[in-house]
Amino acid sequence: MLNHDSSSEWPKALLQHRPDSDSQRAEEPLARRSFLKLIGVGSFALGAFPLGAAAQAGATTPAAALKPTQQPSAFVKIDRDGAVTVTINRLDFGQGVQTGLPMILAEELDADWRQVRSVHGSNDPAYVDPVSGMHITGGSSAIRNSYTQYRELGARARAMLIAAAAARWQLDPAQLRTESGAVIAPDSRRASYGELAEAAMAMPVPATVTLKDPKTFRLIGQPTTRLDAAPKSSGGQSYGIDMRLPGQLTAVVARPPVFGAKLVSVDDQAALAVPGVKKVLRVPMGQGLEVVAVIADGYWPARQGREALQLGWDSRAGEKVDSTRQLAAYRALAAKPGTVHFDADLPSLGKGPRHIDAEYVFPYLAHAPMEPLNCTVQFDASGADLWVGTQFPGRDGEAAAEVLGLKPEQVRVRVQMAGGGFGRRATGGSELVVEACRVALAARQAGLDAPVRTLWSREDDIRGGFYRPMHVHKARIDFDPQGKVLAWDHVIVGQSIAAGTPFENWLVKYGVDKSTVEGMREPYALPMRLSVHHPRVNVPVLWWRSVGSTHTAFVMETLIDEIALASRQDPVAYRMKLFGPEAERHKAALQLAVDKSGYGKRKLPAGRAWGVAVHESFKTVVAYVVEASMKAGRPVLHRITAAVHCNLAVNPRSVEAQIQGAAVMALTTCLPGAAITLKDGVVEQSNFSDYPVARITDMPKIEVHIVPSAEPPTGLGEPGLPPLAPAFANAVSRLTGKRVRELPFPTA
Repeated sequence: MLNHDSSSEWPKALLQHRPDSDSQRAEEPLARRSFLKLIGVGSFALGAFPLGAAAQAGATTPAAALKPTQQPSAFVKIDRDGAVTVTINRLDFGQGVQTGLPMILAEELDADWRQVRSVHGSNDPAYVDPVSGMHITGGSSAIRNSYTQYRELGARARAMLIAAAAARWQLDPAQLRTESGAVIAPDSRRASYGELAEAAMAMPVPATVTLKDPKTFRLIGQPTTRLDAAPKSSGGQSYGIDMRLPGQLTAVVARPPVFGAKLVSVDDQAALAVPGVKKVLRVPMGQGLEVVAVIADGYWPARQGREALQLGWDSRAGEKVDSTRQLAAYRALAAKPGTVHFDADLPSLGKGPRHIDAEYVFPYLAHAPMEPLNCTVQFDASGADLWVGTQFPGRDGEAAAEVLGLKPEQVRVRVQMAGGGFGRRATGGSELVVEACRVALAARQAGLDAPVRTLWSREDDIRGGFYRPMHVHKARIDFDPQGKVLAWDHVIVGQSIAAGTPFENWLVKYGVDKSTVEGMREPYALPMRLSVHHPRVNVPVLWWRSVGSTHTAFVMETLIDEIALASRQDPVAYRMKLFGPEAERHKAALQLAVDKSGYGKRKLPAGRAWGVAVHESFKTVVAYVVEASMKAGRPVLHRITAAVHCNLAVNPRSVEAQIQGAAVMALTTCLPGAAITLKDGVVEQSNFSDYPVARITDMPKIEVHIVPSAEPPTGLGEPGLPPLAPAFANAVSRLTGKRVRELPFPTA
């Protein structure tokens, strides 16, 4: 996913600045015209939220100095019964922000956690990332970037409730305190937040607030069951795929078998004969390309209709990628220097007493979330509503407006809970939403006046493009008998994810896509020259959970391990020696993993070996110590001990879950068949039958430990993935005596 460290680098074209629009759902931001309706149902949003720049400029309260992202009314709704609903400014697709962000706000609000709920936001300007200014879920940035924001929102709401109680009791607000959803007077009088919410809403929003001393936290830092745990474990959770509207139709789309192929003929006679099929439509997608949408009463007739289509495609104009030929071309590029990312004087290159020549190969990877892609569109001349699990609601709203001939402020993106994504729901061109809107528009033009849900199958998604790019690494390393690296020359070959997208100006610097090289060299002070080739290939690519670190961590941590063993040093001790003073968090994480695993102290069963790796991504360090064996020539992972340095862990239970999930996803990349390959331009894989994921029989025991810290939290959705595969590979190399230089692991 996206790795962004500085808001100043975000291109202005991607920032979302649009007027607010009123809400039609109770969980969305309160519009002024909805105020009387909400009084009728007993819910109150706190604060006078200035809607749009003009309203903000005309405000006279202290809140006039506040941005929409700082106004509690967009984020906090308190019912008369005391229930507190917190709106989150991100997509939750399994990472737990639907609990983490409310915990942060509820901490400063002094809410009764038993009465806290959470809902998703929209493309409202209040819900941009406060650091980047974009509507975005990515780069493991939700908790990191909104930690202070949500604390301040809770503190402002609490101050307004106290002000309301002080006015009721004619007391100085300084005399009052709050506890578990109530304001308490010195004489023990209590007023619940539900009683005070209406009066509190009329209070000025304080421009500045004093936050709690972290030593007094009651919620933050405590292992907390996620708010969505019960509905998800019972099957009651609704996702975007479950969207149902009156009269809704479902579209299933036939896309080119080769990327960029042109549609030349359509025989839809058999498809139209399928019961439930309403229309078969040729839908223009721009640049002379078309798809065919089968629109029906439901998914199954739409899919049957698509299977009955007879389509002709012309793929002569585009490249027909073949994985075997592509690998040969990449290897040829890797043999020569590319565009230099960072340079070093390497007078000893080729002259060291010991050396390693290594080539690494990483395939295309599909995201394959459990919930396939979907988007429901309802629109008319007055505006549009989109129901979609998206990481880019602002960008998607603008793209929808352009397709539907509307103004951006006429489009409301209602963010839905998503069943996974791993970056797949964040495309720079909003391709999913654009397609869904074009299909809905074509349906309207064909006389179908109804909401349309465009629904992908898993086969559609795995074959449909936007993969983690294929990469080849080539390294020449010279070192002395003590393991001191004298020269390291490194070349990476892989497509740029950002090239040709709105992110190019930000991510591509001097011809190198930063996401390709992130994680290289750091945190080791090594004399490395790194260069990159970015070939153009007719395969759409996209960030995939932990982005460049999916391959750079594997390369760095297996090569560091190889140098350690070649110089007869313990891999842990060697890493500790290489870490500089800026790598204290790496040292702490690695030491904790070593201590908790028993590495070097506990004797392993016969046939097992240790594997170690540590890596930082998205400002979080994760170290793994694993135990593995070989069974019938196949590597088996038995135990994982993880140590995480994410600074303050808002919800340790979510930390544990994210590390476990990331480790499982990383394990999947090691399994036979975990690769997307192409032949004659066609993707060969289609579902979990030929693109496997880790099953329960593959699962090792996983223990997760957190390095204690009071520093502001860092990201966690992605950092657990990169170091697992190299730790596993290092264990396998000890068992077999052969270095693992590709993913998935080669079969015997």
